[in-house]
Amino acid sequence: MTISSLRGAIVGYGFIMERGHAAAYRQRMAQSPSPGAPPLLGGGRPGDVQIQAIADVSERRRQLAATHFPAARIYADAQTLLDAEASQLDFVDIATPPSEHGPIAIAALQRGLHVLCEKPLATTIEDARAMLQQARVARRVIFPCHNYKHAPVIKKVRALIDSGSVGTVHLVTLQTFRNTHARGVAEWRPDWRRERRFSGGGIAMDHGSHTFYLAFEWMRSYPTAISARMSTLGAFDTEDDLSCSLRFPTGVASAHLSWQAGVRRVIYTIHGDRGAIRVEDDNVELCRAEGGASVRGADVRWSFERSDVASDWMDSSHVSWFNSLFDQFRTAIDSNVYVGREAEESFLCVQLIQTAYASARQGSRELPIGSGAAAFGLASSASAGGSPEEILPLSKVADLSQRRRLG
Repeated sequence: MTISSLRGAIVGYGFIMERGHAAAYRQRMAQSPSPGAPPLLGGGRPGDVQIQAIADVSERRRQLAATHFPAARIYADAQTLLDAEASQLDFVDIATPPSEHGPIAIAALQRGLHVLCEKPLATTIEDARAMLQQARVARRVIFPCHNYKHAPVIKKVRALIDSGSVGTVHLVTLQTFRNTHARGVAEWRPDWRRERRFSGGGIAMDHGSHTFYLAFEWMRSYPTAISARMSTLGAFDTEDDLSCSLRFPTGVASAHLSWQAGVRRVIYTIHGDRGAIRVEDDNVELCRAEGGASVRGADVRWSFERSDVASDWMDSSHVSWFNSLFDQFRTAIDSNVYVGREAEESFLCVQLIQTAYASARQGSRELPIGSGAAAFGLASSASAGGSPEEILPLSKVADLSQRRRLG
């Protein structure tokens, strides 16, 4: 018995690809497929993927990619790669600046390839919708890199919530502090995140997806409205500070994201009717009302449990997180889940980011999440058992997505 090996191509060989995705692929390619091989750090088994082609617009990055993957064929652009290689590939991994995600993903899907795509899925609602619709028509998987879900500390929080330790969650706060924007590689526009034509926006576009998909999970529902405020220091055309509030059927969430902080850190709090969880990077604190009592009681006594869950937040490459994520991508391919919950949530993240921009332009007015919301809960109909015609169009399911709570 052998483990099937996926044939992949890389489009975009910048920092996160080199240090994150590609580093994980090289681990997985290091040995031949074997059912008895031990799992890699974070997930995966050696030999279950082969990178056969790589494209990047920078000659120096292409040269580096060739040294990392000597057997791969190297191209100067995605179109040329797809034209030459599509018939020999199973998937494409896209890690270009976000403005290019949509066109490249759609071109790959049209050629019958599965797509793994860095966040945000796209910079516009229109591109994101087109990507999901093309995946349904092509019957190929589209999957976002929502890698924070795979951090060990987030898995710990998931287990605590699922165990009922804090009861029913009704309030979430999410803070992401960065002392600067994430800089790209020196060989090609290292400050592209500060150029809207490439990035589509600032910290809301860069970190909004991470913030929003964690809020979806912890609130067990999807938001119906958002209000936001943004600001920019310096002569950039992208924001470096976002504060927003999201209204959910199950409660509220607030977020603050900044590229102007004095330290790199994430701080999350999750509040339920029987206690709370506080996360600060790798540190987790569980606070519970003793005896399982409600926190609304008159004489509540609290117990505190603290633990450290090594998650390497300071290492922005997150190789082990990617290994776990890639296992999930493989499962989606094996199960024919073409547009699953992860993809639908990536669409909603784009919609929330764009609605946050609109709210900020209108003086932080609360705006509803409108008719473009994805068909949450309908992911199973996008599998092999259904046809594209049986899947509701995205524009028809707004009411469902706003009412439906996560199971």
